[in-house]
Amino acid sequence: MPSPAVVRHAARLRGTLRVPGDKSITHRALILAAIAEGESRIWDGSDGLDCNSTAGVLSALGVEIVRLGAADGGRVDRIVRSPGRARWRAADDVLDAGNSGTTLRLLSGVLAGTPMRAVLDGDDSLRRRPVARIIEPLRRMGATLHARAADTLPPLTVIGRSPLEAIVHRSTVPSAQVKSAVLLAGLSARGTVEVRETVATRDHTERMLRDRGVGVTSFEDGDWVIRMEGGATVQPRDERVPGDVSAAAFWLVAGAAHPDAELTLECVGLNPTRRAIVELLRRMGADILVEPLATDASEPVGTMTVRSSQLRAIEVDAGDVARAIDEIPALCLAAACAEGTTRIRGASELRNKESDRIAGIANGLSSLGARVAVEGDDLTIEGRAGVRDFGLAGTAVRTLGDHRLAMTFAVAGLLADGETTLDDPGSAAVSYPGFFTDLERVSA
Repeated sequence: MPSPAVVRHAARLRGTLRVPGDKSITHRALILAAIAEGESRIWDGSDGLDCNSTAGVLSALGVEIVRLGAADGGRVDRIVRSPGRARWRAADDVLDAGNSGTTLRLLSGVLAGTPMRAVLDGDDSLRRRPVARIIEPLRRMGATLHARAADTLPPLTVIGRSPLEAIVHRSTVPSAQVKSAVLLAGLSARGTVEVRETVATRDHTERMLRDRGVGVTSFEDGDWVIRMEGGATVQPRDERVPGDVSAAAFWLVAGAAHPDAELTLECVGLNPTRRAIVELLRRMGADILVEPLATDASEPVGTMTVRSSQLRAIEVDAGDVARAIDEIPALCLAAACAEGTTRIRGASELRNKESDRIAGIANGLSSLGARVAVEGDDLTIEGRAGVRDFGLAGTAVRTLGDHRLAMTFAVAGLLADGETTLDDPGSAAVSYPGFFTDLERVSA
């Protein structure tokens, strides 16, 4: 059984933090370094369990990955030495993606264009994550894929081939992971691969492919369109990973909601396709200062400072949810501390994460005293600004083994009266191994 953690009400929040390396970028840096022939270095990458799952799968395929020294605050440096994807070896066993949907989905795309058979599996949580949306486009490209439960759930078997056929893929659900799987498969395709999205999702894959010599263009044409010439060669490249804005979101909410707070977050990624949480919180009245830093990297980086703010309710539509999908649990906590009633609509994708996050966030915040209602895939949150401690009172809260719920409820514990007990704080290590250390520092 996991050991519980107790979070106590904080009288004030102060400090300067450096959050872990961006999880999304670290996954992609590892995968692209493994596809390329030669050596790449990845600085300040995430040391979370999900990214370590990606590293483990690549190692099983014959890629050498060397950690340089001990991890520092959830960040770690790595050297990746690869013979190139054409010389990967078939794994002796099932490829274990752990709890990481990104590992399974992105590597499905890579393996679809690699003439070998592989089976991708993971823990009980990953086995409940949908894979049909990956199988459909990769089959159209010519790979063979099978999964259990009528091709809907892992384990996922991939029998790759090369070359694949180029396709036009129209996303029915905004998903950077599906888009990335198609583009990574497209590296082995004949012709032009095209992905069309109704909402522009995070564009790390496109940026990083361009940096490695692959021709990728993006433009608006009714939909958001990404085009890539198939059959391209990926060049090795060193990558410095910025801080994860999804990890920063918990501190942005903590600093904006708490009545006596000032927190500074250093070296955070400022990618425009990942900054929706900042804009949503600013719409709520959050005092967030963003100072970009000069850099020659493909990903913009800067410092964020958040101060105590008077938050107010907003309307959050399905497009906002798609752009801030990983930050919605933290946003729900901000809504519970705001003036007025916040409505979050079209959040169905939250049910397909490490847990059913709609149910998890509603049950957890309600147990703490927040007023949350769920109707279908919509959430309505009645904010209680002006009420002592926002009407939140410490209690035992279930995290459902979900890292983002664990961190959301821990921040709620800083705001609530009394003590909040989390049943599985260790789940935060999926993306933020040092989260509870940082929480103690800023609330001491």
